Amino acid sequence: MKTSQQLVAEAKAAIKEVDLEQLSNYLNTHPEPRLIDVREPAEFAQGHIAGAVNYPRGVLEMQLANHPAVAASGCAPDVALAQLAAEPLYLICRSGARSALATESLQRMGFSDVYSVAPGMQGWFDAQLPVVK
Repeated sequence: MKTSQQLVAEAKAAIKEVDLEQLSNYLNTHPEPRLIDVREPAEFAQGHIAGAVNYPRGVLEMQLANHPAVAASGCAPDVALAQLAAEPLYLICRSGARSALATESLQRMGFSDVYSVAPGMQGWFDAQLPVVK
């Protein structure tokens, strides 16, 4: 039997993480950033990064086909999803644990350029970076 902390540690060993500076650089250089906030809707409503899409971790894999980049592509859903999987995609949660697990899951789906943001929204709030409410 494994604890949740062990699962997160294993996920973090298998994924790529970025810090807040790397995320900020990405957001500042991409007009349509691909950022998914995997927190629950109530958490998202309390404050999130501008442009983030909210797909809670529990439904993330099923909701990807609804991502604005997929819908705007005009391609068949499987083709559009493959296009999304080929571009940088950033996942964020409160602390970096759920986003690490979600990143690992997306890697298993075929996403190769996916990143978990550590230390998550708590770090973003602590750094007093801008949020949308």
